[in-house]
Amino acid sequence: MLEASSQTPDYLTSPTTPPAPAPPSPPPAPTPTKPKQFLSLVSDRPSLRVTSEFDSDSRVFFHKVSCKLFDDLAKLKLSFVNNVKREISEPLLALKSKHLSIHYDPEEQNAHIKTSFDVGPKLHFKAAHDVKAKQGEVAMIANIADPGYAVELSSPVPYVGLPKATIRFPTGEITLEEREAEEEEVPRKLLINGILKGPILNGVGAAHYTDEELKLRYSYKDGALSFIPSISLPSNAVSLALKRRFSPSDKLSYWYNFDSNCWSAVYKHTYDKDFKFKAGYDSEVRLGWASLWVGEENGKAKTAPMKMKVQFMLQVPQDDIKSSALMFRVKKRWDIL
Repeated sequence: MLEASSQTPDYLTSPTTPPAPAPPSPPPAPTPTKPKQFLSLVSDRPSLRVTSEFDSDSRVFFHKVSCKLFDDLAKLKLSFVNNVKREISEPLLALKSKHLSIHYDPEEQNAHIKTSFDVGPKLHFKAAHDVKAKQGEVAMIANIADPGYAVELSSPVPYVGLPKATIRFPTGEITLEEREAEEEEVPRKLLINGILKGPILNGVGAAHYTDEELKLRYSYKDGALSFIPSISLPSNAVSLALKRRFSPSDKLSYWYNFDSNCWSAVYKHTYDKDFKFKAGYDSEVRLGWASLWVGEENGKAKTAPMKMKVQFMLQVPQDDIKSSALMFRVKKRWDIL
């Protein structure tokens, strides 16, 4: 039998005896590793993360120091404010985990405790407690059907009146809550609040009823234009919002209130995710402004260039241009190994 050689495909060669297999190579020497400890105190990640932020308007520094503990099962945070006189104020110590968080204020000598965990496959429990005020809240959430159907019962501690009930469904939610009346002799009354939304005429309509006020809102969006009128009842306050996207990096937003004749406009230009320019005017406060962001506006400092976010803001009052102010804000993060 003849077969083609992989080295010389233009020729045919006769079969030959296959070579003897090479002896197996010895297994690689095991890499020495440190014995893994159960719930080591400090994680293998950076032991300390320091974030500092300076606001030129208030002229204060805000510092936050954090580290992960017990193989990332918990995080310890310390935050405080430092003014230009090097005075420390508003210290806050926090210990957070998946099911428990404790915030302690040394100045107030008070602690806020929150916990949440699953009681069953479709049952969730959460609670909050203010130690100094001796007040809190407990709640139980049941997912009765998928997707998006749930019932939540919550009650203040100490117990006062009926528990608050919230029914959630894919198109909104309804809340039943008992509140005290403004007059002392009037008994408590049951209030109904709710949100309902759904598709209407190639857009999305929403109705929000709260504290005996109904807000109706319609939102139409396509690739370049957004049209959002809204009205509040019984005040009959009407407003209109327009958003126009000229390109993936250029966007103009306009808002007008027919009741007060106030309006505002904002132009935004994005160079990439780390550079953004915004300029606008607000007729209610008669103020024009412009800002430049280095680093993602709503992102964290760790994702910004050199782990530092910078914002420059210029404010120009219409009635007193000479009092224009240039402000800036800087946020920097360090990972200390």
